[in-house]
Amino acid sequence: MQQLIEVKIDSLRVSLTNQQRIVVLKQVDADRFLPIWIGPYEAEAITIALQEIEVSRPQTHDLLNSMIGQLGGRLTRVEISALKDDIFFGTLVIEKDGKEIEVDSRPSDAIAVAVRAHVPILVSSKVMDEASIIPEEINETSEEESPAGEGKPSVEAESDTKVSFDDERLSIFEEYFKNKDEDDSGDEEKGSQTDDSPENK
Repeated sequence: MQQLIEVKIDSLRVSLTNQQRIVVLKQVDADRFLPIWIGPYEAEAITIALQEIEVSRPQTHDLLNSMIGQLGGRLTRVEISALKDDIFFGTLVIEKDGKEIEVDSRPSDAIAVAVRAHVPILVSSKVMDEASIIPEEINETSEEESPAGEGKPSVEAESDTKVSFDDERLSIFEEYFKNKDEDDSGDEEKGSQTDDSPENK
């Protein structure tokens, strides 16, 4: 049985390079981040649930969550269980009549349902080892002076596809931590006004 690592949603981002939406997951008990590309609809669905925005009619993920309960099941957790050819695979784990039912899902849909059901998001340790980013790795890689094509994270440097995937993830996190530093700097300049600003409520 594979080891599972609990993560939480750290943020939702838009890549400056291709305008694609990304959900950034952070390991609960460590400083490791997992970026997953998602569609604009799924990004909006996750945002609505996180911000507890009221909608007049149930959305798709609200409907799915309600159906599970009304059919006698209970969503216990969602898993990001595999990474194949740079595609993440998710699973909804449902308990019904004392049995566990696993339903294949895209990670974006699984996350959107999880935030509505308030259940844990778990990631396979193998997926985290292959695809997560540690902030120190970004600093070390950025500081290295190496010929073109080198200086990439070694964990994925086995094929052209994986190297390209790594480069884009690294670029995204360089953007992420640059923006984060700018946000933190802005908060320091605001001083005591930070807690009262609309962005922090």
